[in-house]
Amino acid sequence: MNWKNEWKCLFGFMFVFFLFYFLPVGERRFDSAITEALELAKWYTREHVLLCLVPALFIAGGISAFVSQASVMKYFGAKANKFLSYGIASVSGTILAVCSCTVLPLFAGIYKRGAGLGPAIAFLYSGPAINVLAIVLTARILGFELGVSRAIGAILFSLVIGFVMHIIFRHEKTANAAAQANIPEPEVKRPLWQTSLYFFSMAAVLVFANWAKAEPTDVVFYLIYKVKWPLTAFFAVSLGFILKMWFGADVKKLIVASIPAILFAVFFRDIPILSFSAGFIGLSWLLNTSGNEEMQDWFSASWSLAKDIFPLLIGGVLLAGFLLGRPGREGVIPSEWVSWAVGGNSFVSNLFSSVVGAFMYFATLTEIPILQGLIGSGMGKGPALALLLAGPALSLPSILVLRNVMGTKKTLVYVVLVIIMSTFTGMFYGSFF
Repeated sequence: MNWKNEWKCLFGFMFVFFLFYFLPVGERRFDSAITEALELAKWYTREHVLLCLVPALFIAGGISAFVSQASVMKYFGAKANKFLSYGIASVSGTILAVCSCTVLPLFAGIYKRGAGLGPAIAFLYSGPAINVLAIVLTARILGFELGVSRAIGAILFSLVIGFVMHIIFRHEKTANAAAQANIPEPEVKRPLWQTSLYFFSMAAVLVFANWAKAEPTDVVFYLIYKVKWPLTAFFAVSLGFILKMWFGADVKKLIVASIPAILFAVFFRDIPILSFSAGFIGLSWLLNTSGNEEMQDWFSASWSLAKDIFPLLIGGVLLAGFLLGRPGREGVIPSEWVSWAVGGNSFVSNLFSSVVGAFMYFATLTEIPILQGLIGSGMGKGPALALLLAGPALSLPSILVLRNVMGTKKTLVYVVLVIIMSTFTGMFYGSFF
């Protein structure tokens, strides 16, 4: 008998027994926290899984299927031009208006294909942090100087954090550099511009389907919001033509796959999510029945990422809702504690704001009304910027997924870097404003 395993089982049984024995069921705050966890998971599932996560998974799967490892390493690998790779990665968020969870499949896609750790991390941070609409709304609602500081800080953070991660783990990457150099150039199946148009169409579907509501005073953003679904449909149709002309999709099956989405768009115009969902279901069917190995690889890669990421995301959202609740609602941690802890511009208040921001889940743009309420309750300008720099780029769900993608050590270093830089940047900013 293995007594070590038996003792583990015994302590496991004891933990579960005492957990349920002392479970504070019936206590108002505990019951409310359970409700908030379920409500946040429900909201996340309704608002983000179909519109954000599913398109992101298909884009990440496309990276795996249509972009060779050698091509990724040419632009983001160990021997790539650092100015080009870090420059592209650091401003990627201006194109992709995604949250900290939606960017994960995209990060996993390029990281697993051989991208250098530094550029991949720069992309991971900048994706949710440098959202153009979020920067504009921050400046309008929370103050011009805070909006500008957020934009500058986010770009610098992505560059600095990516470079520091590269330096810390340089020995690991150096060991891989020789192996990367020996990977032969793959046979080119299609010109780069065709693959680029494919990814542009997919990214456009993701961006416009998630375009946030804007005020009429923000003319450009408001006009785009009014036509977001026609724009989404246009790029979805463009993707269909691209798959037929350059990727070998069967035209009859492509038409059959499109019919449900078209019918929902015509007869249920007020519920665009039905047509959107039918489109991706049809795309999944097309990829699995086309007989094209490359197309099937695309779906297999997307499905593999979904199995790895989705359970951790939902678990993380549940835990974040239980601890911190939703905007305007409380979890097991009272909101008064948070408001009290982030007043002034001390090291502790900035550190606390950074830590809370790093673990709390913020959907795109929701950090702005949350901060508006906290500032009204006495939150300092420094802690406000610290939360803006740590919050959108990290969350408890994303941390759990990152650990699964790149390991505990790298994830821990990344989280600590974000928290430390957010803390001291907040203190520096708060000393002037």
